[in-house]
Amino acid sequence: MRRPPALPNQPGPPFNASAAQRLRAALGMGPEHVARDLRASYGMPYATPDLVIAWEHGTLSPTSTELSALAGVLWCSQGELIGQPRTLREHRIARGIAPDDVARTLGLELAAYLRMEETGDWRGTDRQAAVLASLLDLSIPDFATVTGRDPKLAELLRSAVTTRWQAYVRPVAKLLPLDRRLLEVTLQELYDDYQGRMVATLSWGGGSDGSDRYGREFLDRILDLFWTRVGDRSPGL
Repeated sequence: MRRPPALPNQPGPPFNASAAQRLRAALGMGPEHVARDLRASYGMPYATPDLVIAWEHGTLSPTSTELSALAGVLWCSQGELIGQPRTLREHRIARGIAPDDVARTLGLELAAYLRMEETGDWRGTDRQAAVLASLLDLSIPDFATVTGRDPKLAELLRSAVTTRWQAYVRPVAKLLPLDRRLLEVTLQELYDDYQGRMVATLSWGGGSDGSDRYGREFLDRILDLFWTRVGDRSPGL
């Protein structure tokens, strides 16, 4: 199952092992058939049934090149073999779009776009970010993640629940294309939850140590709490 060192071994996106196994079985193929086609049609002389089984059991994940070849063998899109995308590159691969097509649509040099993928440092304008979200069909949480807005969003949300939430509606709205009323309700709920629980922790006899511990835990989870509240009111997000 060892890959030759000379082969490009760029890490692949998150692999959906169960989908690969299901698609293979639906075609009536065994691991040996997949391995044979990988060798014969895609120039992967090291492909063995054991490698295919390791992919399907999740003990190994295919590289980007291997994922593309496996999709060809299984007659499916690469997106069908990818788990939940997390990065800009993973979202692009899941949509089956070439990097030069994304760069051209955004009006960027290919090298500049690829540098953003590799570093995770989005440097595009707001207009380009909106085009990217449409091109890759990004949800708003995914949009915030791949354009590097999560750290700033988390900072604003922590300030909103610990001080005056009203002052942070506008800054959050500048980061995210969300309805202002939805933001107001969500920030107020998070503020009330945080403040109420801090007071309750003290009244339960937990003391300042217990209150501080709860506060840190709440603030550490602030992004998840925010998107859960937003999603409860806008299930399509």
